[in-house]
Amino acid sequence: MGSSRLPPSASMAALVFGFLVLSALPELAAGVTRHYTFNITLHNVTRLCQTKSIISVNGRFPGPPVVAREGDRVVVKVVNKVSNNVTIHWHGVRQLRSAWADGPAYVTQCPIQTGQTYTYNFTITGQRGTLLWHAHISWLRATLYGPIIILPRRNESYPFPKPHKEVTIIFGEWWNADPEAVISQALQSGAGPNVSDAYTINGLPGPLYNCSSKDTYKLKVKPGKTYLLRLINAALNDELFFSIANHTLTVVEGDATYVKPFDTNVLLITPGQTTNVLLKTKPYFPNSTFLMAARPYFTGQGTFDNSTTAGILEYVNPSKPTFSQNKLPLLKPTLPPVNPNATGFVTNFTRKFRSLATAKFPANVPQTVDKRFFFTIGLGSNPCPKDMTCQGPNGSKFSASVNNISFILPSVSILQAYFFGQNGVYTTDFPTYPPVPFNYTGTPPNNTIVSNGTRVVVLPFNTSVELVMQDTSILGAESHPFHLHGYNFYVVGQGIGNYDPNTDPANFNLVDPVERNTFGVPAGGWVAIRFQADNPGVWFLHCHLDVHTSWGLRMAWIVLDGQQPDQKLPSPPSDLPKC
Repeated sequence: MGSSRLPPSASMAALVFGFLVLSALPELAAGVTRHYTFNITLHNVTRLCQTKSIISVNGRFPGPPVVAREGDRVVVKVVNKVSNNVTIHWHGVRQLRSAWADGPAYVTQCPIQTGQTYTYNFTITGQRGTLLWHAHISWLRATLYGPIIILPRRNESYPFPKPHKEVTIIFGEWWNADPEAVISQALQSGAGPNVSDAYTINGLPGPLYNCSSKDTYKLKVKPGKTYLLRLINAALNDELFFSIANHTLTVVEGDATYVKPFDTNVLLITPGQTTNVLLKTKPYFPNSTFLMAARPYFTGQGTFDNSTTAGILEYVNPSKPTFSQNKLPLLKPTLPPVNPNATGFVTNFTRKFRSLATAKFPANVPQTVDKRFFFTIGLGSNPCPKDMTCQGPNGSKFSASVNNISFILPSVSILQAYFFGQNGVYTTDFPTYPPVPFNYTGTPPNNTIVSNGTRVVVLPFNTSVELVMQDTSILGAESHPFHLHGYNFYVVGQGIGNYDPNTDPANFNLVDPVERNTFGVPAGGWVAIRFQADNPGVWFLHCHLDVHTSWGLRMAWIVLDGQQPDQKLPSPPSDLPKC
């Protein structure tokens, strides 16, 4: 196995060039090992005319890219030099037989404490495209995030024309306050948390915010070229629309899985999702600059950050390379409304995603199902403790639940408790169906109180699973982007209203459904997914709106070992953190 150590300051172009050089070396034809060191430190950043200290990796915001080829082994040494406990999740990486490297705190590991080190070790198997890494404890991922770039194997190409250049665009969410204080205060009071102050593109809010014109991302392009844009939504709590004025984008990949290409002027991307698009620039210098804008799609009933982040697409004038772009008109895109009126657009857009379903890139959707699950997902409440005043619904505390179970993270790792047979950490009685059926999207029941517990589902190895997730109208119907750790799943069906098990399965797509790791359950609707439980370990399923995750909109699956040696979870690494 070869080894390469990539400098944290390298640009994306330099990283890709380095891979091309490596590809030319015959001894590195097989997968190589990529070593990274993530120093978790504090550094000062100024945005919106305010300077604050943020937690970052290697003093970079957003964090450095992890770049690998399909088949490579990735080894990341994380050194915690801050007072907060930290974990890192490699969002969307399959983690085949490497659950110890998945990263969610108290699910697959105890946190990395101050002064401690933990090395994440995993292999990229059967994936190529764009993913992301981020902190997976409390709200630290507000500033602890970065891209994962998975290039095809050596001598393999994209199933679309080779782009002139590849560009990563990562969306974030910025608070002037400390996000840890924001969620801490909200959990204590029972109210919804204070919203963010801005959205960002590659860490920059852009010109539409006060005191931010200098903090604007600019993408310089040449006429008549094709650019691959790797779009990542790393925002905490908001799905985002994105558009570039007067340009059409061709979608070619979602969540590191190729899709049948389709054109669109506007994209929706939920937190945790990635989308690769081709941008074909105009064949001539257009005498204009173009705004690239992102703003939220919000379906809930509370407050939200109703602002717009923007960057600028600039054409390089081949005859006047030093020409000032400031004198040109700036064209702006048209984005859908931020409210539920955009749900029709969202439904039509998400339905356009289809797997390639070719011999080389098949859609291995389970055709038969061993176990079926029906999960209601949505908000709820917990009673206000005695001698307290709470600011949630009717004087209660906001909560959220799956099948009316608000998931409580234990004080030790579930994976460690499972592997070593430690009793009393979790129970295996998570309900397969809602405890009490009701009209899920109709008039909500008066009782919004949830149950609380650390309850999991146990699956035998290689079980084929069908899961229907149904949004509810309790405290308001809302879109919920759900993320499954350790797996990709196939989205075989979706709809608005209540799922009908007698009629809806007849319309399932079992031929070329999209394969993703994160997908939005429609507001007031449902989604049906299928996956093959072929990866032993403990795997988190949760809403990727962090406020909902904090309220308990999460659960876990335990997938048992199979019979063969390569179907069993290995022992944990020696440096696995202890609680």
